[in-house]
Amino acid sequence: MKLGVCSAIATFATLSFTNAFVPLNLQRSGGVTSRNVATETEDEVSARTGKPTGTSFLPEETIERAKAGSPLEKVKLKKDATSSWVDVYEYARKIREGEMTWEEVEKADIDDRFKYVGMLHRAKRTPGKFMMRLKVPNGIVNSDHMRFYADSVEKYGEGGVVDITTRANIQLRGVTIEDAPDIIDGLHARNQTSFQSALDNVRNMVGSPLAGIDDKELVDTRELCNALNDLVSLDPVTETRGNPAWGNLPRKFNMAVSGSRDDFAHTHINDIGLQPVAHAKTGEMGFNVVLGGYMSIKRVAESIDADMWIPADRNSVVTLCEAILRIFRDESERKNRQKARLMWLIEKYGAEDFKKAVIKEVESYQRDVRIEGAQPAATEPFERRKLLGVHPQKQEGKMRVGIHVPTGRLSPTECRDLADLADKYSGSEIRLTVEQNVILPNVDEDKVPELLKESCLGGNNRLNASPGLIEGNVVSCTGAQFCGLALIETKMNAEEMGKKLEELVEVERPIRIHWTGCPNSCGQVQAADIGIMGAPARVEVDGKKMAVPGCKIFVGGRIGEDAHLSMDPIKEGIPLDDLIPELVDILKTEFGAVDKTKK
Repeated sequence: MKLGVCSAIATFATLSFTNAFVPLNLQRSGGVTSRNVATETEDEVSARTGKPTGTSFLPEETIERAKAGSPLEKVKLKKDATSSWVDVYEYARKIREGEMTWEEVEKADIDDRFKYVGMLHRAKRTPGKFMMRLKVPNGIVNSDHMRFYADSVEKYGEGGVVDITTRANIQLRGVTIEDAPDIIDGLHARNQTSFQSALDNVRNMVGSPLAGIDDKELVDTRELCNALNDLVSLDPVTETRGNPAWGNLPRKFNMAVSGSRDDFAHTHINDIGLQPVAHAKTGEMGFNVVLGGYMSIKRVAESIDADMWIPADRNSVVTLCEAILRIFRDESERKNRQKARLMWLIEKYGAEDFKKAVIKEVESYQRDVRIEGAQPAATEPFERRKLLGVHPQKQEGKMRVGIHVPTGRLSPTECRDLADLADKYSGSEIRLTVEQNVILPNVDEDKVPELLKESCLGGNNRLNASPGLIEGNVVSCTGAQFCGLALIETKMNAEEMGKKLEELVEVERPIRIHWTGCPNSCGQVQAADIGIMGAPARVEVDGKKMAVPGCKIFVGGRIGEDAHLSMDPIKEGIPLDDLIPELVDILKTEFGAVDKTKK
């Protein structure tokens, strides 16, 4: 008999942790209260942690489908992935003490289960090295975090870098197994984690980068993003990171909470998107719910209107998301991973019947959450605001300063530069954006000129508070430098392209150019003004067709209230060496660019 949510929590409540992040076999005697598991199976309780397994929360029917499911489903059933941090600590100890090498780590651990610790092996490009993905709800970090990131990766040389992602998150590159425990401990000491940040888990919570400082704000997203992050990655019994209740999902899951009409969170490409809108009759602030948006190698889907509105309070938001997540966890596809995203389940139900299932689930929790039909969105003219540069806040005398980080890539030195700026000007706070840039909030207005003159900004430095309208809006996935799926190198090419286009043409508004190395579209090219996707290309050399790095080009994606995805490329098979002339032509014909006036 499998443990349900309530019974699993009840049985685990007898445990007393003194250090929840140290493997049990490394803790001192008396640090953990032993428990009687004679009547329970390994499927129900992890022998490594004493915590319920992710599988223990699944209904029998779901487990049976998982047993007949994809190879990855069998990997998750064989050994609980939510306990894999214990294995990381133990492998690290053995590697440090010379008992084994990283090559001897069990394949399913290093390739799959380690992802539940946030560690993704970059086997094809950098064998033995990992990308460690964090969870940074609402994209808010501080100067201490940035210095810790720098210290964590600096030892890895050129391969040790910090990336800001398109979910306003942080990824540390170059990490080795033997160093991972120290990084994990350092993150937890700073109230951050890498647990349950990759593979079949709920990804980073995206909110508004202007939360709490915006004069046009409808909802402050900070508390909501933190609450949702705790829902999916904080054990409610032990109050330690890693929540097994959501540790065996059928696929990844994305949530975004928008705080204003700008929709800086890009709700239209998330599994759950919450869009702020006032109730038409009462004026109460709440959220219209959109569902099912995602991007993958086989399908790109824009979210659909779920015809649901909830009040914008913590209880309503957490309850709705928990209900949808429970239905997704227990009922979604377990065999064909390409059909295991939420949109496929909605289509299986039908949108109206899925709405009824969600309402029934919410009502079963008995938390006094009401769900009404979608409320009419505002129709008054509204222009999406800029995040880069200097802008006034709602607080008198305070300014926000958006700083461009080319392609989101930061060296250890640049991390420390941002930390120093934050300590000096923004009360140590730094905000990340889905455009892979940063914002320093709460800067005293009379300090802005001094900030803009800081030696780490502008000039020959990569960081810049006043980039061009093209280079400042370039977004890029990881690319072939580290990612084995990428067909082309993206970050270096994207950064150089931005500079080159600034030299060649002038535009009147920001032009968003996104790069992605493969059809998985981590760089979200379908949402860009211009999207560049790695793809095969050929050129003729001595009368023979030769394969070269190439791309497809997408045009016309939109974000904000009028969001739209550009599904089909307008050009294919373009060699990267020929890309600049193609982009100049598109910028002129589609976006009104003109040749740069030579000074």
